[in-house]
Amino acid sequence: MFTGIIEDVGRVAGSEDLEAGRRLSIATSLPVETFQTGESIAIAGACMTVVSAAGGCFAVDVSAESLRRSTLGDLAVGDAVNLERAMRLGDRLGGHMVSGHLDGTGTVDSIRDEGESKVFTFRVDAAMTKMIVEKGSVAVDGISLTCFGCRDGCFDVAVIPHTLAVTTLGLRKPGARVNIELDVMGKYVAQLVDAAIAARIDAGGRRP
Repeated sequence: MFTGIIEDVGRVAGSEDLEAGRRLSIATSLPVETFQTGESIAIAGACMTVVSAAGGCFAVDVSAESLRRSTLGDLAVGDAVNLERAMRLGDRLGGHMVSGHLDGTGTVDSIRDEGESKVFTFRVDAAMTKMIVEKGSVAVDGISLTCFGCRDGCFDVAVIPHTLAVTTLGLRKPGARVNIELDVMGKYVAQLVDAAIAARIDAGGRRP
């Protein structure tokens, strides 16, 4: 599990195609000498497994499924990525509970200034917005953000200067693809409600 508080913006140092997937090497200022093979790390919000770490870089193997479901397949050498190591018991939960299991991708629809901050509008599949709650949490490229202005296929977030400076959001332009993870609690609630409605219909009741 992660918190959505980005620890470093790394750079893609290498990309090697595998038989089914890709191996990415990421350069980072994080203490890679403390990384353990097999530990989890979120790259642009996607939970990956460290397969090696040395010399200021670590490597992960990205499955074909992860390449299809995320923006990791778009990455080229030199690209910046948000990084967060897995949380430890006892850590402060500064953002929200983030699993690193993405719900899909979205695009930056527009960016506008609002005082010192910027308001990003993200366009996503309409099915996603049904599980986004006004003033609820959402992870965009692994960043814990609060959404508002939710409507079919779109939602807004306000991004303060600090977040723009220490994450990749400060580099994003309209049209850019981003990874999206919805609030895991909201997804569980939505699934339970859908199951209850389906059970009631199967029993001959009416949809509420």
